[in-house]
Amino acid sequence: MRRTQFLYEEADRSVNGKISRVLVVLLALTLILAFVPACSPKEDTTEEETTEETTEPPLKAAMVTDVGGLGDKSFNDLSYEGLKRAEEELGVEIEVLESKEITDYESNIDQLASAGFSPIFAVGFLMTDTVVKLAPEYPDTQFGGVDEFFDPTIENVVGLNFKEEEGSYLAGVVAGMATKETFDAKLNDKNIIGFVGGMDVPLIKKFEAGFIAGAKSVNPDVQVISLYTGSFTDQAKGKELGLSLIDQGADVIYAAAGACGTGTVQACQEKGALFIGVDADQYLTIEGTGDVMLTSMMKRVDNAVFQTIEAAVNGDLKTGENQVFGLKEGGVELAPFHDFDSKVPQAIKDAVEKATADIIDGKITVPTTL
Repeated sequence: MRRTQFLYEEADRSVNGKISRVLVVLLALTLILAFVPACSPKEDTTEEETTEETTEPPLKAAMVTDVGGLGDKSFNDLSYEGLKRAEEELGVEIEVLESKEITDYESNIDQLASAGFSPIFAVGFLMTDTVVKLAPEYPDTQFGGVDEFFDPTIENVVGLNFKEEEGSYLAGVVAGMATKETFDAKLNDKNIIGFVGGMDVPLIKKFEAGFIAGAKSVNPDVQVISLYTGSFTDQAKGKELGLSLIDQGADVIYAAAGACGTGTVQACQEKGALFIGVDADQYLTIEGTGDVMLTSMMKRVDNAVFQTIEAAVNGDLKTGENQVFGLKEGGVELAPFHDFDSKVPQAIKDAVEKATADIIDGKITVPTTL
């Protein structure tokens, strides 16, 4: 009887032991299964959060430079400033391709359009024909033609143009009055001023026409001598023509010749004449020229480029038209007199202010041709 009871007790312990081991195994499996799902959602959440934090730029904007390239201290650099501002303020992805030769225009635009950039800015009137040819091949790409007027207009292109003649008129007012003054030792008594143009084309003729008109409005007897470099990059030619003008008696020289103007500034410093810069405030862009840099006629290409990109980001960019920016639209203006501010007579400053107001009010219509 005792043995039978003992066997029952042993069997009971054996069964309980097996049950305990089974329970331990089940518990372990339960913990493992509970742990795995707990980890999985955490990984998924991390991936989702990472995806949410990675945002695409609102658009990709680019520009193709004219042959002057970046560093021209002129409209290529100004266009790039507008592009960089859009990158900083609007989060736009930007790209620049420089053209060393005119033959680079087409391949550069092709490359950017194929890569999905839009708008693409073609900088300089020399690129007009290339834009006319290529824009229809990329109907989903928007183009901005800086200094390019399209007639007829193109559906996906906006021409960004400026009333250079209005800003040049103000430069002429300054030069025409300054040559009769004695506020600087570089000014003589010959009543002659000079103009250095780049390529002899209608766009640059607008600068010349406005400059001469402005000078004659305040000094009818002033002689204006105009010379053209035939280039926008030949600084040596710009210097040569600057020296020639000074030898002929010019004491104030206005250059609308791209990078050639840097050479003209050097001529003014070497031979003694005052200089009026163009496109940018060249007191700031051509270092060490404060001794001759009277002022500059600024084209706010940077504003036009930025505003075009901003409109594209907002989805309201108007293409198929030509836009024109003058004094009234803030597209052109005179730079400060900087180092000459205390020297320049108040009469010149007043004359510039009056001419500005009269142009904006329509009392003066500035000629665009000679």
